Amino acid sequence: MALTTPVGAANAYQMVSKLANRDPQAQTGVPKADALGGFGDMLRNQMQSVVETGNASEMKQAALVNGKADIVDVVTAVAETEVALGTMVSVRDRVISAYEEIMRMPI
Repeated sequence: MALTTPVGAANAYQMVSKLANRDPQAQTGVPKADALGGFGDMLRNQMQSVVETGNASEMKQAALVNGKADIVDVVTAVAETEVALGTMVSVRDRVISAYEEIMRMPI
């Protein structure tokens, strides 16, 4: 049985959602350069997404303390934040590993 990483799961979900939306870019599997921007833009957008997920989780926790939220919603928000952070850590580790490997290459 193959072990699924958070990054692999996120990539698979993204591809399936693109196919479901009938995105012509997803059918070829090759993203358009002007549609994505650069690698830095992608990382910036993902970081912002993780921050927004964390902020939403904190707001739901505060609403629970004030008696204005359901515990199920709070637990779900915390779990989503945990998955987002886990994915971000996995991406960071892979980027660092790739950089270290590139630095070990002979010139």
